[in-house]
Amino acid sequence: MVPTIYKWSMRWISCSGCLAIAAGCSLAPKYDRPPVSGSATPFKELQGATPSLSSDTAPLADGSTWKTAQPSESIPRGEWWTIFNDPKLDELESEAALNNQNLEAAVARVKESRAITQTVRSGLFPTVNAGFGPTREKVSPASQFQPDGTDFPSQTLWRAQANAAYEVDLFGRVADSVQASKADAQRSEALLKSVLLALQADVAQNYFKLRELDAEIDVFRRTVTLRQQALELVQHKYREGDISELDLARARSELATARSDEMTVQRMRTASEHSLAVLLGRAPSEFSMAASPIEPIKVSVPPGLPSSLLERRPDVAAAEQAMIAANARIGVAKSAYFPSLILTGSGGFEAATLADLFKWSSRAFLLGPLVGTALTIPLFDGGKRKGNLANSRAVYEEDVALYRQQVLTAFKEVEDNLSDLRILRDQVQTQSEAVDASSRAEQLSSTQYKEGAVNYLDVIDAQRTVLQSQRAAVQLSGVQAVATVNLVRALGGGWGDAEATPLAPGMEESISVK
Repeated sequence: MVPTIYKWSMRWISCSGCLAIAAGCSLAPKYDRPPVSGSATPFKELQGATPSLSSDTAPLADGSTWKTAQPSESIPRGEWWTIFNDPKLDELESEAALNNQNLEAAVARVKESRAITQTVRSGLFPTVNAGFGPTREKVSPASQFQPDGTDFPSQTLWRAQANAAYEVDLFGRVADSVQASKADAQRSEALLKSVLLALQADVAQNYFKLRELDAEIDVFRRTVTLRQQALELVQHKYREGDISELDLARARSELATARSDEMTVQRMRTASEHSLAVLLGRAPSEFSMAASPIEPIKVSVPPGLPSSLLERRPDVAAAEQAMIAANARIGVAKSAYFPSLILTGSGGFEAATLADLFKWSSRAFLLGPLVGTALTIPLFDGGKRKGNLANSRAVYEEDVALYRQQVLTAFKEVEDNLSDLRILRDQVQTQSEAVDASSRAEQLSSTQYKEGAVNYLDVIDAQRTVLQSQRAAVQLSGVQAVATVNLVRALGGGWGDAEATPLAPGMEESISVK
């Protein structure tokens, strides 16, 4: 025979389950992604290009096409930096993903948000606890259906009971809270991907900047060698009495200036190397990188279409999850206007002496709250609920505006880098021509100086022009590499239908949150 205490427990649980099934009607507005200007038109820098059609593209009035956005911010970006075909960069990216402390902090924030979600989700289930101990009490005659004046002595009762409580989610308060918490967790996950993408881009940019400075140092070293040779020539001519001491002083000044400029670039390289070490999660004293002058970057990144950008950018995904959370909290604020129902019960054993506590005749139970009522209806709160609802709606409106601004910023960043790369392609070619022309002019001026046809100022001007042209060419190579990385970053770390190389096992483990 099933004990009575378990019968009422099963009835209470069954009742709670039925009410839970009937409850949970959300009062939150239906969420729809707000429209964003510009998502259905091609990038300005690519309007001359014709995107390839696929089953999910639609023609526009001007004949161009755009791709309907499908949420895919959770798709792994893979090792996008391998497009540069640089083993050293591959090594640095792997190390940064394993050891960077900002990334570790972002992983911890994801764990925090998931723990909060678990805490909020617990409101969907009953709470059960047990207790044991004595209580001292005196009951009233009325509670025992006795006439006034009947005296019931105080007594000590020992109890061993289990208590349960459950809030029936009649109007979706708990469900909307869980939905908001889940959106917050997904936002933190998107922000983790954003931190990872920023880290990968920062490592690549610092690496290319370091190599650019190596190339500048190489230019200055070759310049110092040429200045040294020029000084030797001037000293010879001075000893022969062909020139005055003024030319000798100018030659020495140019040599010293070139050496000083080389030292300036070396200081910049040291600082850049230290910055890269921190990104790798290492102390600057523990990291050094061999010199490796940069080579021109010949990588073309297919940018895709604006609407697909909304799928890939993790910061855009984070902004949208903030909207979803704010929308759900409107439902939480609305539910405060409606009744709340909390079911409570306890059952176990109670007796006047500890020896009699666990006898079958000592069993007891209580259904309903000890204090107050199970069903509470809000009547007056001085405008608190109205203020909370207005605040929730205002927060949602703010998040909508921030989302749209984030999308516009994403479009701008892509357009900026597309235009940079377009102009840089021509600028690099033009600068290369300038280097050739200035080098030829320097050779001619040096020859004419040896023959006495020009003075030494002409030689100095020609040499300075060569140095400036060569240095500008090297800097443009660095700017081009950084702009390519910036474009990849602006595209969310992926592009179009191009296949991405999967992350290496060690890198995948470093950013996984369990």
